[in-house]
Amino acid sequence: MDLYVALGLGRGASLGDIRRAYRRLARRYHPEVNPGNEEAEALFRRIVEAYETLSHPDKRRAYDSGASPEAPPPQAAEAPAFAFEGFDFTARAQGAQASTFGDLFADVVRAAAAAVTDQGRGADLHADIRVPFAMSIEGGTVRFTVTRRGRCGGCQGEGRLPAPGVPCSACSGTGSVRTARGHMVFRKACTRCDGTGAANFAPCPACAGAGVAMRSDQVAVAVPAGIPDGERLRILGEGNAGGRGAPPGDLYVTVRVDADPRFRREGDDLHIDVPLAIHEAAFGARIDVPSPGGPCRLRVPPGTQSGQQFRVRERGVPSPRTGRTGDLVATVRLVLPPLNDEQTRTLIRSLAVAYPDDVRAWQG
Repeated sequence: MDLYVALGLGRGASLGDIRRAYRRLARRYHPEVNPGNEEAEALFRRIVEAYETLSHPDKRRAYDSGASPEAPPPQAAEAPAFAFEGFDFTARAQGAQASTFGDLFADVVRAAAAAVTDQGRGADLHADIRVPFAMSIEGGTVRFTVTRRGRCGGCQGEGRLPAPGVPCSACSGTGSVRTARGHMVFRKACTRCDGTGAANFAPCPACAGAGVAMRSDQVAVAVPAGIPDGERLRILGEGNAGGRGAPPGDLYVTVRVDADPRFRREGDDLHIDVPLAIHEAAFGARIDVPSPGGPCRLRVPPGTQSGQQFRVRERGVPSPRTGRTGDLVATVRLVLPPLNDEQTRTLIRSLAVAYPDDVRAWQG
């Protein structure tokens, strides 16, 4: 009987069609559903054979080209992923021990999921670093120590070492394992040795087969110029190593900027308080003011009042996002001379005589 006919399908059927037809017909002709019916049992065997052949891409191509489905491919024969071997009616198949075809497919899905989990990407790590205020403006490099799961040096992250001739412990060297679901007996390729029967390796003693081990490493972080306090940087591949050769996670670094006694930052602008003597405020002056790029010359006009602000263009913080440089905002603060001698006191008294009015009235 044609295998497509056994499943009630045409030759253009998709893999999904083949799976759905197999489940439907297997439930219908299962020997437990048709006890004592030899014809149903024969059909069931043929349905299983059709599914094994048509669900496997290489076997299906060979069958469609006219080759015998039992004939091995030109390369080395590959063990079937899941094969039906017959029935074992000595086992109890009622109650909690009874199994369905959904259980069989669930086993396959769980095995695949476990393989992905074992070799999943490494976890991300998070760390805080402190940088001086000047480095946050000009940029620089910070080195610090990270304790993380790193790739094992003994096995290079594989979790195993070469050991030729060692038989697989999971299948005792046979390349396949036998399982039972109810009265049905199945044989599938051993997932540990990929059906070869030979392990040819031993677990790495340094990492107990995990492929990773805890260690401390020095990490260099490039701090961009103009970075603000609390900014988070992402360093690719510097997180925990992945198991058995899987890619590592990333390292996220939060930058904490130390305060500066002279400057305070508002966006990309820097603010600074500049002390100013009375005579400088009265007659005007040119004074040097600190800035990130070095001192800059500030012109104070005559009659400047305390608290007045002056803006120096592009002497602030370079923006790491836009490239624009902020401004330096200087706020002048009048400073009285110390009254340590009689001459100074006389000068101050003369000012009071010259301007007897209430100075607060000038603000009106």
